[in-house]
Amino acid sequence: MLLIGKSRILIMIIAFLYILSGCTQEKTPVEKIYDVLEKVATVEKSFKEQQEPLVTLEKQEKELYDQIIKQGMKEYDQIVKLSDQAIALADKRKQHLDKETASLNASEQEFAKVSDLEDQLDDPTLKKMVNELKSIMMKRYDAHRELYKQYSDAIQYDKELYQMFKNKNLPLEDLEAQINKLNETYKKVYTANDQFNKYTEQYNEKKLLFYKKAGLKTEK
Repeated sequence: MLLIGKSRILIMIIAFLYILSGCTQEKTPVEKIYDVLEKVATVEKSFKEQQEPLVTLEKQEKELYDQIIKQGMKEYDQIVKLSDQAIALADKRKQHLDKETASLNASEQEFAKVSDLEDQLDDPTLKKMVNELKSIMMKRYDAHRELYKQYSDAIQYDKELYQMFKNKNLPLEDLEAQINKLNETYKKVYTANDQFNKYTEQYNEKKLLFYKKAGLKTEK
């Protein structure tokens, strides 16, 4: 009876090890790439969370700007008050922009893992799709760097404009020059933003095509 008991224990151990080995089976390169791309999406949630607050702050700041323009110099104290409020909102916009950029930087670090995994793919079609995905994503990151630069400049120029409003002896030509500089900068902001959105759309489409071709099940 004792020998039979030991045999049963041995069989149970072997069965357990067999099950465990199945559970810990290494993922395929395709599965690893999927994990990276999904992690990238998770990391970028913070980026998306900054969009609504930024839009709200822009609207609030525009309302203050309109109020400042409507004030006459007899309402100088009110102009100063409104200008200071607008500067505070501009600072908040910069904070959200920095959070947005930090999220994209983390995304880029995570996405870099795809390069090593790409070399492990045997299917030439999948390898080509991943290469195209990388190319689009790199352009997307570059587009956001340009967006960050232009938007940061725009915020700084906005603050300079609000400071100008507080100067009773401000020459009109200086004010006009600042407004022209702001308009030109925001044109660059809109161009960079459109470019970023275009690459984001292309990336998402290419990612889903890769999932489909690789036979990966997704919620979308």
